Amino acid sequence: MKKISSGNQKKRTIPLTAEIAAIIISLVVGTLLLCWFLNTAFLERYYVLNQQNTLLRGFKGIDTASAQNSLDSNEFQVQFDNLCANSNITIMIISPNQTIIRSSVNDTYQMLLDFRDIIFNKNASRTVILSQEDNYVMQRRTDDRLQAEYLVLYGILSDGNLILMRSALESIRGSVSISNQFLLYVGAAVMLVSIFVAFAASKRITTPIVELTDISKRMTELDFEAKFCPRKKHRNEIDELGEHMNGLSNTLEETISELKSANNELQIDIEKKIQIDEMRKEFLSNVSHELKTPLALIQGYAEGLKECIHEDAESRDFYCEVIMDEADRMNRMVKKLLTLNQLEFGNEAVSMERFNLTELICGVVHASDILLTQNGIELTFEESDLYVWADEFMVEEVVTNYLSNAIHYAQNEKKIIISYTLQEKKVRVSVFNTGDPIPEEEIDNVWIKFYKVDKARTREYGGSGIGLSIVKAVMETHHQQCGVMNHSDGVEFYFELDAG
Repeated sequence: MKKISSGNQKKRTIPLTAEIAAIIISLVVGTLLLCWFLNTAFLERYYVLNQQNTLLRGFKGIDTASAQNSLDSNEFQVQFDNLCANSNITIMIISPNQTIIRSSVNDTYQMLLDFRDIIFNKNASRTVILSQEDNYVMQRRTDDRLQAEYLVLYGILSDGNLILMRSALESIRGSVSISNQFLLYVGAAVMLVSIFVAFAASKRITTPIVELTDISKRMTELDFEAKFCPRKKHRNEIDELGEHMNGLSNTLEETISELKSANNELQIDIEKKIQIDEMRKEFLSNVSHELKTPLALIQGYAEGLKECIHEDAESRDFYCEVIMDEADRMNRMVKKLLTLNQLEFGNEAVSMERFNLTELICGVVHASDILLTQNGIELTFEESDLYVWADEFMVEEVVTNYLSNAIHYAQNEKKIIISYTLQEKKVRVSVFNTGDPIPEEEIDNVWIKFYKVDKARTREYGGSGIGLSIVKAVMETHHQQCGVMNHSDGVEFYFELDAG
């Protein structure tokens, strides 16, 4: 049976310092070898080509001087001497009758003989014509007598005189040999220096990387205490990477802390889930309690009518009105419970549309005119057209509940103020009523079903404690905020919508 190696087995790694140093040294050696190859293969050709151009430029300069009849001038003498000395060129200018006009050598006789040999192609085993025009010919010539190779240019000047220009190639080969030898010595020195520099530079680069590697290893072991210390000067990408590693370490530490907190919250949620049955029982108990009183009244007055306790018409009408009022209150409470149930379980579809919020509020206020008048309440609402995006019927339910709540709890000056506040792309609608503030310990409980701060007062006007729960459910369905705030002279309820 084949043995399967463990995936966690530690693999052999090459030190990064050695790897970077090897790359740098390889680049230096490769560059030196390339330079040596280029020198060996092309430097002589380059020198020869450059000398050809020098010969041609010199010929053109002398030809120009001959056309101007200035070959005997002092200015041309300087130009002539510089060309011969600086470019290693031998020059002779002769007249058609073989009178020497200018010569860069003392042995003019031998030069004259060489001139004749070149023209008649004597003593040359190999002659290659490099370029040729009407007034000159440039050759690469090997002289068998001297066993030497030359670049030769001969031709006729503008004044009819003949010119011979010659440059020995042996000096070029010597220069190439010296250049290669110098490159070899320099290359050896550069190699030694590059080895030292490569290891020093790679050590400088890899030291923070090794430190980061150690930090990352400790992070895998959930140790977030180690931090990278970036340089304050001459910063580079490694310092930025170190800062990012520090940030990652902090983020991971915070995330793990949050996960632990979330785990604790999950445990709490599990415990809360266990309490769901108790909450259901409590809900049924609340509903039963709310229905118990009206059912008892309906039953009692219905039995009274059946047994004809009071036979006069006025008493019978009173009994019937009580039965009808209690039945109506039960009907309204059941409808609100159904609405709340649909909202909480997501069965109520939200129809988002753009509508005039001011018109909606004015409609709700107009429908409540009778209650406002009966309770002697002064309502203030600055009407200005304002459009929002929401479900119009659900928002109307929210405004109705807020206004109804404000009417029944308005005291002291008995004022209600409805106002807008624009916050970027949000609109906050506030309904404020004067009266007693809600106790701080109970302010978060007003949104709970059947919760009543003042049970006697709620019973007095027929409230069921469901209205604010519906408001909360509607705003959660819209993913918007709602809340309540105490003021020194009253209470403010608010909700937010997207501005249109």
